[in-house]
Amino acid sequence: MTSQPFTLLETSRWKDYALLDSGDGLKLERFGNYIFVRPESQAMWKRSLDNEWKQAHAVFQPTGEESGGHWDFKKKVEERWEMRYDLTPSLTPNARGELRFWAMTTPGRHLGVFPEVAANWDWFSGLIAQSKREINVLNLFGYTGLATLAAAAAGAKVTHVDASKKSVSWARENQALSNLTEKPIRWIVDDTLKFVQREARRGVKYDGMILDPPKFGRGPKGEVWEVYKSLPALLEACSECLSDRPLFVVTTLYAVRASAIHVEQAMEDMMSGFDGKIEMGELVTREQSARRLLSQAVYARWEAKP
Repeated sequence: MTSQPFTLLETSRWKDYALLDSGDGLKLERFGNYIFVRPESQAMWKRSLDNEWKQAHAVFQPTGEESGGHWDFKKKVEERWEMRYDLTPSLTPNARGELRFWAMTTPGRHLGVFPEVAANWDWFSGLIAQSKREINVLNLFGYTGLATLAAAAAGAKVTHVDASKKSVSWARENQALSNLTEKPIRWIVDDTLKFVQREARRGVKYDGMILDPPKFGRGPKGEVWEVYKSLPALLEACSECLSDRPLFVVTTLYAVRASAIHVEQAMEDMMSGFDGKIEMGELVTREQSARRLLSQAVYARWEAKP
């Protein structure tokens, strides 16, 4: 197995999203036609813009709780609105893959999409489209389903797992909006660790795995997820579900103090029996204003050697 240099992974093809500016612990973003201000503790510099911040449709006001707070609306915002992302450049020459999905404000400051992770959608959808074989993908902590839809659009069979019934319903609405209802997607509301452990006992195998675990979470029956304590057991169960010819594995961690090096080393353990290469680094977004890079998450990803 070979390791690649530390990488700052940037998505440059968004049309419906932009990081307009950041600074003073905040970020100014455009989602579709709406502009939002959200907390960003890593924006340890002064803002570059002024009047543009006054044009925001809503500002998220956090509380002391994890992800707690509320939206302060300055202008009218629809209950939900459509956004798009074009996967086509990542696919085969004759394939088209435009993801269409619903965005909305939520109590936890998020809006239904993490734009920076589109760099991973491009990567694994390209691997799937070029594989020339049936690829079975497992997407864990699948949220609103955009990674699931990217994999399905590229030709994979996908099992999507999330503990939130509301998120899975939202994901299925995104499937319909993207005209991907005929794609083979299995939607599962379950505790992620318990589900993967059951799959391992049943002998179910996957060629690709997508893991986007939260820092903290709860399963449908109150099961507690704490990433530092729970991730090792999940990776062990995932390793038992790998096929004889895995194509890719990617893990992304948000809001944690872990380094990408730590995520890479955990993945090395998981993939030690397979010939491939590992890349690790940070998912970053570039401002439109001063062109600064804002780090959003750490990641590690493995792909099989051709």
